Amino acid sequence: MHGLHTEVSGLMRRVATEIMMPRFRNLAAHEVNDKTPGDPVTIVDQESEALLTDALARLLPGARVVGEEAASLDPTVLDGIGNGTVWIIDPLDGTKNFSEGIHPFAIMIALTVDGEREAGWILDPTTDRMCHAARGLGSFVNDERVRTQPTTGPLPVAALALHYLDDERRQDLIERSRDALNLVAIPRCAGEQYPRLVLGQNDIALFERTWPWDHAPGGLFLEEAGGRIARPDGTPYRIGTPGVGAIAAATPELWDRAATVMFG
Repeated sequence: MHGLHTEVSGLMRRVATEIMMPRFRNLAAHEVNDKTPGDPVTIVDQESEALLTDALARLLPGARVVGEEAASLDPTVLDGIGNGTVWIIDPLDGTKNFSEGIHPFAIMIALTVDGEREAGWILDPTTDRMCHAARGLGSFVNDERVRTQPTTGPLPVAALALHYLDDERRQDLIERSRDALNLVAIPRCAGEQYPRLVLGQNDIALFERTWPWDHAPGGLFLEEAGGRIARPDGTPYRIGTPGVGAIAAATPELWDRAATVMFG
């Protein structure tokens, strides 16, 4: 796994250096388009995914590569994602932030085998922070092993992604959480949210949409550091298994507390 980690992390840093950072705060108007209203895609997403797809396919011959942008153009790319060896790519997580010239944003890659998350990488191109995890081997930030560090305030710090909920459900969650959780803004970037859960900034995160490229790398990073991600009903989050929503928390105990507050 060490050799593979070296190859993948080097590839991600190449994308950051050659494609991503030269265009940060330097995008032309024609280099940003909307996939759907409010959901932009940039030339950086497209060029990053093309380079990563080609390189990862050569790195493990026979493995499939599933990229966010390829799947947005052809949803059948996701068919059978839970079978065989699959690379999952988010070439620019936090595209909206990037297109607005603000941080955070990230490059994320996961390696899965028959739906099991085997390894994950999250690179913050602005700081060169590399978060990496391998199943059964732990979580690392720039090669230093890390464990989750819950916050020490009177209430757990929770970042709830409420944007995709209807008004009634959104208000219900806010009311349920009012005296039980310390609600904070989300970073609009899963590649930042998962490190926040591990590194002592947030205790709990709630997600409505759980695309594999957003959650496969970070979910493994969280779990290998001592945290938990699962569907709100407690069902494990697994690649290729349908489900809606997920709770992620710095510890299993915090996960239980969050589930009771928000869904009990």
